[in-house]
Amino acid sequence: MRRAPVQRAAPSDIRGVAAQTELFAGVDSATPIEGWQYRPEFISDAEEIALLGHIADLALHEARYKNYTARRRIASFGSQYDFDDNRLLAAASLPDFLLPLRERAAEWVGVEPAQFASALVAEYRPGTPLGWHRDVPDYETVFGLSLASACRMRFRRYPPLQPKKADVLAVTLAPRSAYVLQGIARWGWQHGIAPTPALRYSVTFRTRRTSRSP
Repeated sequence: MRRAPVQRAAPSDIRGVAAQTELFAGVDSATPIEGWQYRPEFISDAEEIALLGHIADLALHEARYKNYTARRRIASFGSQYDFDDNRLLAAASLPDFLLPLRERAAEWVGVEPAQFASALVAEYRPGTPLGWHRDVPDYETVFGLSLASACRMRFRRYPPLQPKKADVLAVTLAPRSAYVLQGIARWGWQHGIAPTPALRYSVTFRTRRTSRSP
C-alpha cells in the first residue's frame, strides 16, 4: 500500500500565525456537557511560540483512515492507530518538548503524566475540517490544546438519531486553550472540527482504556 508523502511544516508559515488571536462569535465554551472541561489561556504566549517552533521541525504526514486520506497532517507519538487493521501500534517516544505540557495536562486532569502515553500533533491548514467521530475505543480520557488560531468544535449525541442542526452544540477553541473529554462527553457524544479559517495546530494527549466503556 502506497504511503502519503512525508512533508515538513514551514517554520515561517507556523511562526507567522503564532500571535493570531481571532475568535468566533457563538456558543459559550462552557457548553453544558457532562465530562467536558475547558480552560482558556492554558499556556502563555511565549509557551505557544516555543511549541510552534518545535512543531516546525516535525515530519508531518497526511492522516489516513482506511482508503481515505485526510487533509490534516499529523505526527503520532507513544502509539498510533492502524485503521486498516483496527489495532493500536507502537510509535516513537514522546519528544522532550511535549513532556512539560504533558505534566501540566496530567495535573489538571488528575492522572499521572505517564498515563498520557499517546500524543498526536495535528496541522489544520485553512479550510481543513475534521468530520464527526468518537476517538477510537482503545483510548479513554482525551486532552487537547489549540495553537495558532481559533476553531469551532461541534458536538452531537451518539448515536445520532435523525440529527438536526439545532441539536448540534458548538464551542470556540481559542488559541492556547485546552479541553478535556471524559465520561459522557467522551462516550456519549461525537465531536468534529468545522473547516478552519486559518492555519491551526493542536496537541492531543490520550490515556489508554483500562475498563470496558460504552
